[in-house]
Amino acid sequence: MNQSFFFYDLETSGLNPRADRIMQFAGQRTDMNLGPIGEPVNILVKISDDALPSPSAVFVTGITPQMTLMDGMSEAEFCRYVSEEIFTPGTIAVGYNTVRFDDEFMRATFWRNFYDPYEFEWKDGRSRWDLLDVVRITRALRPEGIAWPVTEEGRSTNRLELLTAANGISHEHAHDALSDVYATIAVAKLIRKKQPELFSFLFRMRDKKEVAALVNLENKKPFVYVSGRYSGEFEKATVAFPLTAGRNRNILVFDLRYNLEELDPEKTFPVVKELCLNKCPAVAPLGVLEKGDGWKKIGLSREVAQRNLEILLSHPKFAERMRSEYENRPEFPEALEPEMAIYDGFLTDTDRVKVAAVRNADLRGLADFCPEFIDERLSGLLLHYKGRNFPESLSETETAQYEKYRQARIERQAPKFLEELAALAEKDDFLAEELKLYFESLL
Repeated sequence: MNQSFFFYDLETSGLNPRADRIMQFAGQRTDMNLGPIGEPVNILVKISDDALPSPSAVFVTGITPQMTLMDGMSEAEFCRYVSEEIFTPGTIAVGYNTVRFDDEFMRATFWRNFYDPYEFEWKDGRSRWDLLDVVRITRALRPEGIAWPVTEEGRSTNRLELLTAANGISHEHAHDALSDVYATIAVAKLIRKKQPELFSFLFRMRDKKEVAALVNLENKKPFVYVSGRYSGEFEKATVAFPLTAGRNRNILVFDLRYNLEELDPEKTFPVVKELCLNKCPAVAPLGVLEKGDGWKKIGLSREVAQRNLEILLSHPKFAERMRSEYENRPEFPEALEPEMAIYDGFLTDTDRVKVAAVRNADLRGLADFCPEFIDERLSGLLLHYKGRNFPESLSETETAQYEKYRQARIERQAPKFLEELAALAEKDDFLAEELKLYFESLL
């Protein structure tokens, strides 16, 4: 199967993937040598009438609700387009912090529009990658040949617009999705050119099977781990050790920078954190530290790591306590609506057939379509899907039900929206007025 990268970026109405909405989608397909294939993609997505955008987000992106309503696709049209034209077999979806942000928005959007929320990242030879952790581990272990930005206070930063500026990469419109895509491709080319061996290694490690071969509970051994959850003092890098099982087949790991016996027993985070095998973690074998003063770069020594490992292993009950604590910790806040219940369970095969029928139905088909779902989330989701994308398909009773849901959702969002709107009015009169008009139109 032919593989290609599709570099993509989103601009959204807020920061919560389960509650906020995609407003801009942009991307560029490349071959495996990072050369462009075809024309770039740059589209707006209509914000639905049950959503208030964050004025803070609009101030950053400059994308107003009116712009999306005038020139954008509906969410249903958007999902069909990216499923058929973008995330094609063999596509490697990649971006800058996409695994933790953009991919989550894509999942939530697919879910509420009756598409499988996961297939775009694994089915038919598809996969995903994230350049942010590639940048982090390159900076920590193999920084040579690349200029690394710092803040005015002298702290390390890997913000895309600062990284491109430091290396003379054109990036004229930061926080415009397409401009960020071009910048991400340029950063990928830079790292591949300066550190080709590390680049190739990390590309392979996007596969959770490759990660599991290095980090597992059957053959526990220390490994290098770079994560945004760690301190920036040593470029977010440490040596970690597989401790015990986490949720969803993930692994809890211990930071060997620390002596367990010197820790406050009530404050183990982020000394213990969950490593998600399917989120392209930046991991490597200890051998990478033997080259180029690696141990010194991350502010550790083999002796300290080994001593802390021995202390950790002398307290076997600690691992069990951590496993129990993580099991009982809620992974997500309570879902206030079926759109937010994406991770509350997988669909049965029977419901999958009915879900496919929903997304393939036209306006007339939806009006007469009353499937009996097994999953209780889907009936409410169908009502909202019809109301957002095909309001003409709603019966009189359904229209009243959708309007009740819509008003309640707007009322929940209104206090924060109005607070941010007041702050925005002091910065940008035009955007504030546009958002005020949009808010009034929803009421």
